Amino acid sequence: MADYILAIDQGTTGSRAFIINLEGEIIAGAYSEFTQIFPKPGWVEHNPEEIWEVTVRVIKSAIEKAGIKESEIAGIGITNQRETTVLWERKTAKPVYNAIVWQCRRSAGICQKLKEQGWEEKVREKTGLVIDAYFSASKLKWLFDNKPELRQRAEKGELAFGTIDSWLIYRLSGGEAHCTDYTNASRTMLFNIKEKKWDEELLEHFGVPGSVLPEVKTSAGIFAKTSCPELAKGIPVAGVAGDQQSALFGQACFEPGLAKNTYGTGSFLLVYLGDELVYSRSGLLTTIACSPEGKPAYALEGSIFITGAVIQWLRDQLGIIRSAGESEELAKKVEDNAGVYFVPAFVGLGAPHWDMEARGAILGLTRGASKEHIVRSALESIAYQTRDLVGAIENDLKEQARKISELRVDGGASKNNFLMQFQADILGIAVDRPEQVETTVLGAGYLAGIGIGLWKSGEMIKKLRKTEARFEPSLSPEKREALYQGWLEAVKRVKSNI
Repeated sequence: MADYILAIDQGTTGSRAFIINLEGEIIAGAYSEFTQIFPKPGWVEHNPEEIWEVTVRVIKSAIEKAGIKESEIAGIGITNQRETTVLWERKTAKPVYNAIVWQCRRSAGICQKLKEQGWEEKVREKTGLVIDAYFSASKLKWLFDNKPELRQRAEKGELAFGTIDSWLIYRLSGGEAHCTDYTNASRTMLFNIKEKKWDEELLEHFGVPGSVLPEVKTSAGIFAKTSCPELAKGIPVAGVAGDQQSALFGQACFEPGLAKNTYGTGSFLLVYLGDELVYSRSGLLTTIACSPEGKPAYALEGSIFITGAVIQWLRDQLGIIRSAGESEELAKKVEDNAGVYFVPAFVGLGAPHWDMEARGAILGLTRGASKEHIVRSALESIAYQTRDLVGAIENDLKEQARKISELRVDGGASKNNFLMQFQADILGIAVDRPEQVETTVLGAGYLAGIGIGLWKSGEMIKKLRKTEARFEPSLSPEKREALYQGWLEAVKRVKSNI
């Protein structure tokens, strides 16, 4: 009997694979990092072949740890880092350039030109997105502009473009399936979210031939079947969603107004809207999410580029902590931040500021500031940036008279109790952490299970989610606002227009 789901989470710094049973429980998992490539300041690349090799390795490891056979896998779910752009040869499945990562800022000039040409409102209306180098379209245009031979090959139908989900599906299917899902398509800045199709006007403006585009499919359903040397043949790839939409699904946010925040390399806060298309007036994104059946629905999203990565930076670049877990211990050693604010704008500021040229800074340093204060301020920066997003979302939902009453949290940093308590304190609302914080990969697994009929709909997912800890706010409103005003002043100082 095929009783298990293989869920793949291909992230920014590594690939993970998990085995999920029919009760929706993770029974085994494996993780491996891969190389981060920084050719120039602000540029970030990955080797797509290395991503594939690492992903296969963790799949094999997870299956071995679970003590099951590949024949016992009923379906595969994929969730992935979004916007990262891959271009490869259809015939050989070989990349023609490194993957240009979502964090990469090389196409900022292309975006600036678009703004100067007055495209902002049109892009927002068509795609729900702001014009930013974050998204795939400008990355693809940069490739075609700087490598004209690639544009020529693309026009001949020799090349395929995709986000990481498409790349993995192509390799898993032995080159038989070139497809993506609605959630990933909605992050390219080439997809019309109202009409739910690739937008001809945007394709023409970015100079993207339609022949390179993947077919867009519903998140829960059969995308392809495995036909590669690395895995047993015939296993259906039956669930696909970009990482943040997958986490929203895994958190069972199926009612308008329910919100989740995932703390990973960056942080991403989504509020589910259902069938209602709401355009942001506050610098947020409107994006496609998954209904309880895995069909297209809408969500508002705020994206923070650097959150968990700031802790990695303290560990790897400054060397003031030995592990991410040590940050909680050090932060608790001091009573407050001593006036120190850390704005981690290493690759600019995301929502709601959208300042591509802002850069990071540690402000308020005195002789009395210690490494504990710096570590604490780094953790606090994650919570402050989330507060920025919650305020923006509530501003956008005023007409619907909705407020966020609790924040469901997941991702690695959600395990940090200091951070979660400070998050509740600075928001003034409860923070709810589930027993299983791997909701991103669970979402992909659940979508695959629905796609092959193991589970009927997301209504069953609601019953599987259980709260592990709930953090209630303890700060006075006066203290909360004073701390937050200090943050806003720090942000103002790093912005590029100062």
